Amino acid sequence: MSIAEALTTDLEQEAAGTRKMLALVPEAKFAWKPHEKSMTLGQLASHLAEAPAWTAGFLEPVMDFAAMKDYVPFAAKTNAELCAAFDKNHEAALAGLRGRDDAFLRATWTMKNGDTVLMSQPRKDAMRSILLHHTIHHRGQLSVYLRLLGVPLPGIYGPTADSPKFG
Repeated sequence: MSIAEALTTDLEQEAAGTRKMLALVPEAKFAWKPHEKSMTLGQLASHLAEAPAWTAGFLEPVMDFAAMKDYVPFAAKTNAELCAAFDKNHEAALAGLRGRDDAFLRATWTMKNGDTVLMSQPRKDAMRSILLHHTIHHRGQLSVYLRLLGVPLPGIYGPTADSPKFG
């Protein structure tokens, strides 16, 4: 299996769980946050929906935040908009990865802010860390937000306290 195939398999598997969680985000609570230092529910969910779009930045040799002065984070206004953005970004991420050869994915990729290098590592490692692990981390945060709001949680890697009991 190629590196691109392995990454797309992982992204597809994790996307299914992320999509389930995003579908549960109540619009009426988009402005809610569990702590003054936390993102709002809407910001966190929008961040998750936007995350697969970062794939485009990994397909270039360098991602420079200083060159992204006009960037405005995605901010969904409805749950339907949130889920549609995630679906669109996820499909674009898969399309960007499919067919990439192992040499391309082993090549060094750099994230910087102007002259300051934030990280420089094989593209495949950066993608796994940021597109997969970072997303899983924020999905975990989202599950806590939803739990605090009393929203029953779906199973991602197995049953939750809200899942029907076995046998």
